[in-house]
Amino acid sequence: MSTALFIVDVQNDFTEGGALGVQGGDAVAERISAYLAEHAGEYSVVIASRDWHDPDSNNGGHISDQPDYVDTWPVHCVADTEGAEYDPGFDTATVTHHVKKGQGVPAYSLFEGVTDEDETVADILDEHGVLDVDVVGIATDYCVRASAVDAIAHGRRVRIFTDLIAGVAAESSEAALDELAHAGAVLAESGA
Repeated sequence: MSTALFIVDVQNDFTEGGALGVQGGDAVAERISAYLAEHAGEYSVVIASRDWHDPDSNNGGHISDQPDYVDTWPVHCVADTEGAEYDPGFDTATVTHHVKKGQGVPAYSLFEGVTDEDETVADILDEHGVLDVDVVGIATDYCVRASAVDAIAHGRRVRIFTDLIAGVAAESSEAALDELAHAGAVLAESGA
């Protein structure tokens, strides 16, 4: 039996000072690094995702000059910009796979990303016999939620570390966690 850790979108544009920065994002980046320092060896794979949007494109309607903050968003995480890079508090030394998502299209789930070698997350999990997935990152109510929903849909047992996530809004984050728990995810603390 094999376990994966999903680290969702711990990027400069989603932490304090970024285009779509969430409160507590920098602290989550640092806590994830502390957790990895103690626990990375417990995982067969550690997969980190990044939004990686095409420049000079609305990325399938995902980016808008008049965003509604539901389906459309201001410019963020443009490929090869500082905003798309990992938060400096997130130590990526133990990450085994980096995936980029939203390359020209709207994408929320880590499962919508691919590695630079075009490997999908589903293929990585199958290759390593992963049955259990721990999920951390940003934002609870959007990309963390979508990644966990997809992991459950792909037949994995999911645990979400509630002390290693940060959301856009308290109410929608709580609703996302309630939905995930109802779908079978375990909500736990990492102990980091």
